[in-house]
Amino acid sequence: MLTAPKKVLNGWAMYDWANSVYNLVITTTFFPAYYAAVTGTHNPAFKDGISFLGRNFVNTELKDYVLAVGFIVIAFLSLILSSIADYKGNKKNFMRFFCYMGALSCALMYFFDKDHVTIGLLCFMFAGIGFYGSQVFYNSYLPEIAAEKDRDRISARGFSFGYIGSVIMQMIGFGLVIMMPNSELPLKLTFLLVGIWWVCFAQITFNALPSSPKTERKTKKNALVNGFHELKIVWDQLIHLPVLKRFLGAFFFYSMGVQTVMLVAIDFGIKELKLPNEKLIITAVIIQLVAILGAIGMSRLSTILGNIRVLILTVLLWIGVCIGGYFITTETHFYIIASLVGLVMGGIQSLSRSTYSKFMPETKDTASFFSFYDVTEKMAIVIGLFTFGFIEGVSTIRNSILSLVIFFVIGFFLLVLTSLKERQLRRMPQDVPVS
Repeated sequence: MLTAPKKVLNGWAMYDWANSVYNLVITTTFFPAYYAAVTGTHNPAFKDGISFLGRNFVNTELKDYVLAVGFIVIAFLSLILSSIADYKGNKKNFMRFFCYMGALSCALMYFFDKDHVTIGLLCFMFAGIGFYGSQVFYNSYLPEIAAEKDRDRISARGFSFGYIGSVIMQMIGFGLVIMMPNSELPLKLTFLLVGIWWVCFAQITFNALPSSPKTERKTKKNALVNGFHELKIVWDQLIHLPVLKRFLGAFFFYSMGVQTVMLVAIDFGIKELKLPNEKLIITAVIIQLVAILGAIGMSRLSTILGNIRVLILTVLLWIGVCIGGYFITTETHFYIIASLVGLVMGGIQSLSRSTYSKFMPETKDTASFFSFYDVTEKMAIVIGLFTFGFIEGVSTIRNSILSLVIFFVIGFFLLVLTSLKERQLRRMPQDVPVS
């Protein structure tokens, strides 16, 4: 296939610019900072934790559980919706629906305060469902608009757009914090602005991405039943694709660590190092600026060493990040670790997406295939967040960070097995069946 025109590619990448402000501005900076300010033990109403379902929870522990539930919901929904989208040929409509849900939820977080903690957490959860729900369909466009040789570069372009857009929004939020110090209003205004940003810039993507031609849409009547039928077809293909099958296993385990670190890193800075909001925002900007270099650098390195080898090296760096995180005691240490997180965060996300698209067979059911990728990631996040929250609840957040090493180690060994299988297949005659 031929790579789509530049207008389509840039339009696709602009959705990263639009929605990454949720993932990198709210989840990693402003919401954790505001949530800690509202629900911390310094507030007399929460000195014994947050009461929920008859039990008192550590505030960040409860946040991790709520977010994990959101990931369970989107994992279940994406299994159904992505297949229906391929069947009906309307993935753009599904992408638009989740985009608007997420953006509206972000905007409604403006009303979150100490008297409405449950509402704030629910908005946080539904914003996540909107973000990751739309991401299923966004990712599935990559193999449709880019030839295999261009996918690493175009995937990296999307992540780079996202990090640049997020930095701009974070600087806007930072400016509001400087203008109105010692006030919760700047953080709440940022929630509102993120929702507006997300909706407005997403229109560029929706206008640029092609719709599925009506002639390519299947004519079966029961969309829900045929959605599950399409999933079964995809699963039957997956179990006979040995490299893709092993890569998904590795991706599952190292994603438990990667995504959890990204979601809780700022909580660590707040709780263990007592960093003020201004320094947390600076840290988040450092992470995202370095992540741009990481995404581009690892894309180029993959052309020399190959995708799997670069991913193996990246996972080794993640292991070092977790071990280093356990021992940090100063601001300087935190900034160093944050820089390393940024370097490996952008690279591993971008390269994982493009690697999966390369290992996929030629198919029109791209959304169904990418639903397996996304569900794998979401269930990994659920396990990672529940593990992190549980260990923090019974011990300390430092022990939670150290426990993530186990997931990275398993992912490392599965990547090695993927590399070995890939090389084995290259040496084998093409007509020899493998599993």
